[in-house]
Amino acid sequence: MKTHRKELWFDLPTRRGFVNITSDVEKALKASGVQEGLCLVNAMHITASVFINDNESGLHQDFERWLEKLAPEKPYSQYAHNGAEDNADAHLKRTIMGREVVVAISGGQLDLGPWEAIFYGEFDGRRRKRVLIKIIGE
Repeated sequence: MKTHRKELWFDLPTRRGFVNITSDVEKALKASGVQEGLCLVNAMHITASVFINDNESGLHQDFERWLEKLAPEKPYSQYAHNGAEDNADAHLKRTIMGREVVVAISGGQLDLGPWEAIFYGEFDGRRRKRVLIKIIGE
């Protein structure tokens, strides 16, 4: 069995944002040489997410509005967690959007559906954060 590990680093200039990382994951898969197996992609910070969905800007705007309704950033005083950092909303948004994805590898390719793409979701940006790609298989 082969294994391959790759880290991606992000430092978004905004508090929130979405980055399509599908091509980065595909490059890691190619470097791994794995033809059949599994690819784990996970955010290594508790205020960021990795998820799969459609690469459509209107949907990303909908995510932003929906998440802000569910866990509004302000007022900061509404959250017991806030104190040293005012980022309780980011923790909640991450919980909703998920920590990681696992994608099957078939024939040396990510086995994604026709409209699926892998995204990094940032909910408390303006600091450096990491995503782990771990590939296992033959």
